Amino acid sequence: MKYKRILLKLSGEALMGKKQFGIDHDRLAQYAEEIKEVSKAGVQVAIVIGGGNIFRGIQAAEGGMDRVQGDYMGMLATVINSMALQSALEKINVQTRLLSAIKMEQICEVFIRRRAVRHLEKGRVVIFGAGTGNPYFTTDTAATLRAIEVEADVILKGTRVDGIYSADPEKDKTAIKYETISFTEVYEKGLEVMDLTAITLCNENKLPIIVFDMNKAGNFKKVMEGEKIGTLVEF
Repeated sequence: MKYKRILLKLSGEALMGKKQFGIDHDRLAQYAEEIKEVSKAGVQVAIVIGGGNIFRGIQAAEGGMDRVQGDYMGMLATVINSMALQSALEKINVQTRLLSAIKMEQICEVFIRRRAVRHLEKGRVVIFGAGTGNPYFTTDTAATLRAIEVEADVILKGTRVDGIYSADPEKDKTAIKYETISFTEVYEKGLEVMDLTAITLCNENKLPIIVFDMNKAGNFKKVMEGEKIGTLVEF
């Protein structure tokens, strides 16, 4: 495998599969099998999942709800998704640990950096829940922060598209796909890879990002083996 320790960022929407809301258990099972295959090959896997399939703090704020309250509700949604993925992984005999930025002793461990690294070293799949534990920060930023803290080699952003395009490929058929792109170009072109806080953190800490289609079976392993799938964002 090309990478020793990675952080996989999944969107909450990805867990919906063909549903309009919530969690598609077939999609969850698919992700679990692919994560198992990579983990069993010796790669240390950390994961951050969004919560958009259940609740979005920004949308709540647009509806008149207090933004801070909405963001905390969104963090709880990420914990629900994290627990679902943990259950799917343990069902197929993958050792996992769920670490939360918000204390919830009955269901998960509190995030402590050294403990997270130790779990990874022991071959456990580590899932980080509740974002950064702070409002106004996205799960993209949480993923970047955790990746830097545990010294991951790369962030893999699993999406439903096969890379970064010059425009939304689902709306613009003339959109051009980038094989590789620099952080500077991401800034200049205004591409929506991750939010600017996350992109800045990656750039400053020289942490590459690979955006790829997680829904296509086998892609995760191929990326780990160094195949040129998706788009590489590098410094």
